Amino acid sequence: MIIYGASGHAKVIVDIIKSMDCHSVDFVLDDDPEVKELVGFEVKHQLTDEMKDQKLVLAIGNNQTRYKLANKLQQSYCSALIHKSAVISDEIEIREGSVVMANAVINSSTVIGKHCIINSGAIVEHDVTLEDFVHVSPGATVTGNINIGQGTQVGAGAIVIPGVQIGKWVTIGAGSVVIEDVPDFAVVVGNPAKIIKFNRIENE
Repeated sequence: MIIYGASGHAKVIVDIIKSMDCHSVDFVLDDDPEVKELVGFEVKHQLTDEMKDQKLVLAIGNNQTRYKLANKLQQSYCSALIHKSAVISDEIEIREGSVVMANAVINSSTVIGKHCIINSGAIVEHDVTLEDFVHVSPGATVTGNINIGQGTQVGAGAIVIPGVQIGKWVTIGAGSVVIEDVPDFAVVVGNPAKIIKFNRIENE
């Protein structure tokens, strides 16, 4: 398997892969020619034809960057990577390229899209849909019956109460408590969370 991105996020993905005992890291790929090694793995700087059949995971924390790379690279992506300490219901769907980190919880009847990040200690409750490229940050809680649109970031320690609908490319600030629906591109912070501005998204 190829890890794309020689970052701190990549180090955590290495730990996930090691915990699973069913995958191995071939090497890390990064655009920075100055980076030669990451936690003992060689860092290469270009995909070649010989690599085209290898599975890849995007170790990029930024949702927009991950989105752009996923649409640019002509590569097949790995199935979801799930740390052995995560608590995952059998009744979920989790799509390619997504990663679930240590001590995360994902409960029944939940759908996790492509290239999502469920970070350390995050909770995603029952009957939740996360569209592609969503990042639920460390310690955040997404309670039941919630839909979250593409590319949204749920900040560290944030809470989204049951039944709320979150649009695409939303940013929910760390520690915020979301008690009402949030429109596309909004940036919300506070308890209760309020809109302070709207994101300018290059993807649109």
